[in-house]
Amino acid sequence: MLDRAIIDHASPTLARLKLGNLFNYPRNADFDAEFADLRALLGKKGVALTVLRETRDRALLYIYRADELKKALRGDAVRRLLKSCGYTRFDVDGALEALKLRLNDAEVFPHEIGVFLGYPLEDVLGFIENGGRNCLACGCWKVYANECAALKAFKRYEKCKSVYQRLFASGCPLSRLTVAARPA
Repeated sequence: MLDRAIIDHASPTLARLKLGNLFNYPRNADFDAEFADLRALLGKKGVALTVLRETRDRALLYIYRADELKKALRGDAVRRLLKSCGYTRFDVDGALEALKLRLNDAEVFPHEIGVFLGYPLEDVLGFIENGGRNCLACGCWKVYANECAALKAFKRYEKCKSVYQRLFASGCPLSRLTVAARPA
């Protein structure tokens, strides 16, 4: 049940607390139909669902707020980072295509993915510069700056996940648990 996996792995994105989430999901006989249905349902609320990488039996899914990603990609510092990683386009579609290529072709995991997940840029850069070592804290991501704010965010995300799991288990559908996009 893809809807349950979205609740378990992407509640903060559904609640509009986080730009995006990433998770692996098994590709079974029902995957394509379930994926298409949920992609359409979430799209009505301003949430996009895409496959970043897939194998015969697994899909790496990215669920995100397109308006928030578009806003993040406008930042000069973000563009400098992405450009240093080989990105040439900074619109949502172009950046995602480059990310997909890097995920499929790179020998190492592309750590700029933190930008696409809404991690603070200082932490994305800190992770890259330190090779994942010497962090101040570790939760949803490794923290290199503003530890207090990050720890508060981790707690918000955990509480959100817990509440969403409880509501979903009690019968509340994914459509009701997804906060609509802000008006343009």
